[in-house]
Amino acid sequence: MLVKVCKGFELEKEKPNTSEDFFNRSEVTFEEDGVEKTLSVLYVRFFEEKMNEFTPYEENPIIQDGSKPVELKDIVALVCLIKNPGLRHRKRIYINSQVEFASYFKGIDYSKLETLLKSLESNHSFKLQSPLEFILQP
Repeated sequence: MLVKVCKGFELEKEKPNTSEDFFNRSEVTFEEDGVEKTLSVLYVRFFEEKMNEFTPYEENPIIQDGSKPVELKDIVALVCLIKNPGLRHRKRIYINSQVEFASYFKGIDYSKLETLLKSLESNHSFKLQSPLEFILQP
């Protein structure tokens, strides 16, 4: 799998009676077997306020290196894809449970994840051989 782009967005209200401003969207674009796909993850923005409970990061941006700072919303879809490779067959998922959200981050090797992100920024892609490379082994 060739990871091409990881990005996140804070949704904004389009109409006064909607609740978009409570959500973030994270996307990862990747190529598999010559087909480009995008996984979109919609989740409650409040989860980012608790990021220090399930990641080693205290606040955004989580990575300052390079030309563009990386925030948690930029990596959520990538982390979900690493933890559950079956999601590569989905277009979008919605996470409204903090327990479920935190479960995706449990056991991630953040030093390798940061290496992936730096490679993605400099090379504009990263060849992901196996998601298991990014999971801490007991």
